[in-house]
Amino acid sequence: MAKKEHLNLVFIGHVDSGKSTSVGRILYETGAVSEQTLNKLKDEAAKVGKATFEFAFVMDALKEERERGVTIDIAHREFETPKYHCTIIDAPGHRDFVKNMITGASQADAAVLQVSVKDGIQPQTKEHAFLAKVLGINQFAVNMNKMDAVGYKKEEYEKQKVEVEKLLKGIGYKTETMSFVPCSGYVGDNLIKKSANMPWYTGPTLLEVIDSFKVPPKPTDKALRLPVQDVYTITGHGTVPVGRVETGILKPNESVIVMPSGVKGEVKKIEMHHQELTEAVPGDNVGFNLKGVDKKDIKKGDVIGPVSNPPKVAEEFTAQIVVLNHPTAISIGYTPVFHIHTAQFAGKITELVEKKDPKSGASLGKPDFIKTGDVAIVKIQPLKPIVIEKFSDFPPLGRFALRDMGQTVAAGVVLDVKPKAM
Repeated sequence: MAKKEHLNLVFIGHVDSGKSTSVGRILYETGAVSEQTLNKLKDEAAKVGKATFEFAFVMDALKEERERGVTIDIAHREFETPKYHCTIIDAPGHRDFVKNMITGASQADAAVLQVSVKDGIQPQTKEHAFLAKVLGINQFAVNMNKMDAVGYKKEEYEKQKVEVEKLLKGIGYKTETMSFVPCSGYVGDNLIKKSANMPWYTGPTLLEVIDSFKVPPKPTDKALRLPVQDVYTITGHGTVPVGRVETGILKPNESVIVMPSGVKGEVKKIEMHHQELTEAVPGDNVGFNLKGVDKKDIKKGDVIGPVSNPPKVAEEFTAQIVVLNHPTAISIGYTPVFHIHTAQFAGKITELVEKKDPKSGASLGKPDFIKTGDVAIVKIQPLKPIVIEKFSDFPPLGRFALRDMGQTVAAGVVLDVKPKAM
């Protein structure tokens, strides 16, 4: 059997739109989760008074796994479509979902936006859709979920579809080419199999839509950049960082440098899903032994690159940001928390360079402050050493979100980096 191409998929949308259930159902129907496991989860769900939650539990089984730290493939679940080998990024029901959504979405090739037809557009529906756009996800399907809760009525679907189209158009998505699939995650309508409950819908199933997505070309010609997601110490293997190759190629016996610390080490064995690799290419989530690097010298958020072309540590950077949601206004000196690749850091806005018209991109001059809905170019000074790259050079290391007061305040892309003198 020829190896299928790999597609990274993120499920986004409001917390109660049924993401975990839909994902669990897909994993079950594509054979990624066995009948036996599902029955066990069904019993567990009933025990804790959550009957109907068995599919959601498929994803939540990860939580304990995570706490016990048993496997390295913790935040991902795999399934096969006729065309692709898919990885679903991050347990979608995670409480601090936006933060994960940011690291998750920056790794995704495509997204499924989930909207409950019963409840309509919710605040997170907007936030996630917007973030996906800023983070550069252009392939999108909309899962119009919970059709069973509205009696499979076409008019309910049409009513919500108009609203979702309006929302996505406003963000800048081309909705003409997008699929809106009426589904029921719990019953399984139109996820994998065509639904007999909705004869009025003649379009593709969600799985068929996923198969119509394209895998972006792999930037193997660029220098290696691998943001670290976790670091384990495994007996007999030493220090084992885990992360996803964003650009370039990771090979055994290669000398690499860990930034911002500047520690050098040698890559030994590379593994993905417990299989040894002779090289890891962009998109591969891998664990690898790093010889000569102590566990204390490497942490989540560090970036690994070649000694000849080390990842840039920023003294200051210039970025274009979109203010999504700020109660008042943002001015010079504002210091929120930034999330970029797998790292987070406090950064101070040192200059508001210019404000732009969000629709045309035309300059609106230098502002004194910016508020919700504004697009602006700003300068930011990180308050700790952190790897940041220009979006045009290394897209996954050049897009970020700003969080403050428990919410995403803004999102943006890096236009330029002033490197720290090392």
